[in-house]
Amino acid sequence: MEQNFNRVVLCGVVTGEPYLSHINHGESFYKFPLSVPRLSGQSDELTVVAPWVLLERAPCAAGERLRVLGQLRSFNNKSGQGRRLVISVFARELGPGGLEPENCIQLSGVICKAPVLRRTPLGRDICDIILAVNRRYGRADYLPCIAWGAVAQQTAAMGVGRRLTLEGRVQSRTYTKVLPSGAEERVAYEVSIMRPAEIEEFTEQLS
Repeated sequence: MEQNFNRVVLCGVVTGEPYLSHINHGESFYKFPLSVPRLSGQSDELTVVAPWVLLERAPCAAGERLRVLGQLRSFNNKSGQGRRLVISVFARELGPGGLEPENCIQLSGVICKAPVLRRTPLGRDICDIILAVNRRYGRADYLPCIAWGAVAQQTAAMGVGRRLTLEGRVQSRTYTKVLPSGAEERVAYEVSIMRPAEIEEFTEQLS
């Protein structure tokens, strides 16, 4: 039986008040932005979705440090407005954040699109991957991942349908989209792969 794994741990600063995202089966879900600093001094600006019952137990407000444990989720936006693939962190636990920032994701899923290997102007290899990670009830999250250097070469050699287990971080980056109405700045979210791993490493941590 194939194993799928999806675990995110974040520790950062809430940069906006939670607001209603949607209601599903009578349960309310709220969104809020979380800023997680990198060692470089830049920050990843991530969107967290949390059920109201979690926010009742662990209220959060702009400026507070927060620790989030959850999963990285994707949503296929068919409205025709905004991003087609919406990526966010679905919170399962919320609590006070420590002084040190944290951004770690552990994933195990199947490569669902042929990896694309490219090279930067400075000659560094980059590989783009879409990883399908199954949820319960027949659903799946389609998560964009990026690998660099030797890891890029390693993942580029993997074919569609191969299982990839990895550890990395969730990152945000801005880019410019040229539209008929003019240039528009947008934000993309992806998993930056730090290293390939074995699924046993992750399951042992939870046992």
